[in-house]
Amino acid sequence: MTVRRPHPIEVRSYEVLRSRVDLSPMPPLWRAVAERVIHATADLEYAVDLVTTEESLAQGWAALRAGAPIVADEGMVAAGITAREAVCHAADPAAARMARAAGITRSAAAVRLSYSEVGPGAVWVVGSAPEALFEIITRRVSPALVIGMPVGFVGACEAKDALRASGLPQLSNVSEKGGSAVAAAAVNALLYYEAERP
Repeated sequence: MTVRRPHPIEVRSYEVLRSRVDLSPMPPLWRAVAERVIHATADLEYAVDLVTTEESLAQGWAALRAGAPIVADEGMVAAGITAREAVCHAADPAAARMARAAGITRSAAAVRLSYSEVGPGAVWVVGSAPEALFEIITRRVSPALVIGMPVGFVGACEAKDALRASGLPQLSNVSEKGGSAVAAAAVNALLYYEAERP
């Protein structure tokens, strides 16, 4: 396994981050995720906005280490995941056809297509579409972890609340903030942790 060597700017960025917020009381995986998200956004509020458990993150980390598939709700999330390829059917014409035929959103149809491809045990990463989170919950996809961080004023908080109430292993945030870069940063934190701690 190749050890990841961060760029000097990234190293300096983490030094600045750690001088501004002390995340040392957090358990190791939660801290790794929080730091990566804050690094990606320069938003220190994520230190108190993220909601998860170390057990959920450990389950997702172990699944990734074992080669579990990663499913992204949109192309920008998939593009932001740098250490592994992600399954993403958001732009698949079949998702558009299924959405029309079933009277559901395209993001919900993409979840259905993705689940038919990957089955249970995947890590699901949502940065854009609240409907994708609702579909993941409804479909009972038996995930290793759901990273649910859609952004927006309509439906995003409700979807994240539903995810937390679902009992699924999850990482989410309380506020309306989120987005593709945040969701990708969270999964990257787990992937990088995997590479840096054999």
